[in-house]
Amino acid sequence: MGRILKDYEINPDGVHIHIEWSRFVIGASFFIPCINTDKAIRQITKIVGTMEAQIRYTVRAEGGKWGVRVWRTL
Repeated sequence: MGRILKDYEINPDGVHIHIEWSRFVIGASFFIPCINTDKAIRQITKIVGTMEAQIRYTVRAEGGKWGVRVWRTL
């Protein structure tokens, strides 16, 4: 049995990923390596919706890994 996700965590492929949202400043970006990119985008969008922030994202490969790159734009 897995542990319950906290409001600021994501788990697109079943692995918990903790993002330090307080350090996610305008112009910063991060890459989440994952197969289930749709779920990652839904989870990230839900969290960002609780913040006074806007993001842009793209699904792509980086360093041979598939995933989602997210930038904070506001």
